[in-house]
Amino acid sequence: MADTQFNAPLRADAGAPSSGVIHVRTRLTADFTVIANALAQRRGSAVTIGVAAYIASLPDGAPVSIAALCGHFTEGEILISRALRELEAAGYLERRRERLPSGQIRTRTYFYDVPGGTPDPDPDPDPDGPPARPAPRAPRKRPAPVPLTAEAVRVAAPDRPEEQACLADADPRAVAVLTSLRRVDPRLVLSEREAVRLAPAVTEWLAAGVAPSRITAILTAGLPDRFLTRPAGILAFRLRETPLPVPPPAASDRPATPPFQTCDGCERAFRAPTPGHCRDCRGHLTGGLLRAAG
Repeated sequence: MADTQFNAPLRADAGAPSSGVIHVRTRLTADFTVIANALAQRRGSAVTIGVAAYIASLPDGAPVSIAALCGHFTEGEILISRALRELEAAGYLERRRERLPSGQIRTRTYFYDVPGGTPDPDPDPDPDGPPARPAPRAPRKRPAPVPLTAEAVRVAAPDRPEEQACLADADPRAVAVLTSLRRVDPRLVLSEREAVRLAPAVTEWLAAGVAPSRITAILTAGLPDRFLTRPAGILAFRLRETPLPVPPPAASDRPATPPFQTCDGCERAFRAPTPGHCRDCRGHLTGGLLRAAG
């Protein structure tokens, strides 16, 4: 038997990377979700990708409202609503308000594995049943961009990083009005930066004598079924373009009350701008002069 050769060549490299992640694959046969790399590797907020992955794993008919998502995640309403808006802007999420045959209006949420699909009409009018899965179709034609004015671009553009928003510096009454708007329309969820930016306009309305309930009614009346911009842009436009009511007329100043004087005749106190006689003494003096003249 030949001796062991200790100078034999080493085993060839298996190709494992020298740095970075090394995947330990496990073949799943149940309870898994397929997500496109375009979504999983999307640049931006990790909260947005996490919300998208969670919604993709849910069965049809599961609630995906802001309240339901906040009950699952530890993030608050502002981050969750921002993630939903980013998914809606990217084409992964669509929220439609549909009218039932009974006249009621409900909001249907469609989630697309690949942006560009078109949901089929609802074949089942039963509002209690789960919605039908939308079938992807040809990409929709996007409408031609509408030219924006410089003022509209300034309102709808995101805040610059150097602008530091501080909620403590804003008028608490104006912030309370803005944060209560989502009770009337759940889509009117504002971030802290947006609330600080809109608070001065609301403060001007409050100073003009407009009640908070009236401001809420003006800002939430006649909103479109689908927002083409962020809710803050619509609110800023209404606050800027809606004329302020005429302030109530100022109450006329009351005449100054004359000081007390001491009557030169009877030494009784009376009000008059200058010293002299009281009314009774003036009457006696006037009557004596008339008798003397007669």
